[in-house]
Amino acid sequence: MIDKPDPLLGMHPQALGLWQRRAEIISSNLANADTPGFLARDVDFRKALTAASGTEDGSQLAMAATESGHIGGNPAYAAADADTLKYRAATQPSMDGNTVDTQVEQAQFAGNAIHYQASLSFITAQIHMMRTAITGGSS
Repeated sequence: MIDKPDPLLGMHPQALGLWQRRAEIISSNLANADTPGFLARDVDFRKALTAASGTEDGSQLAMAATESGHIGGNPAYAAADADTLKYRAATQPSMDGNTVDTQVEQAQFAGNAIHYQASLSFITAQIHMMRTAITGGSS
């Protein structure tokens, strides 16, 4: 993953990785909808994207090793898991302590898929535009 915003693609490469991670988290929530005591999780996307791209003042974050054997870590995943992965507020917790609302999770998953596709479409369009500029319009 890119450590800072690309001048041509902007934040979309980082956003794509975070949308993917959020889809995995929401899928995990849905898979555990019947698990007693399971607490639904979600990503604070804004905080994760800020951590993946650098701090508010533009300086870059150092790579984070999550275990002693690691040389470095993926800052987007480390940020998403350590700082921005939060428990979702339960709308209707079940008697067994499970806080997953399948309808909410499905809606979140659908919205996340739309955001993922939008970032992917933007990247594809930018690459197509660069290819056109390089080749002069001929394929």
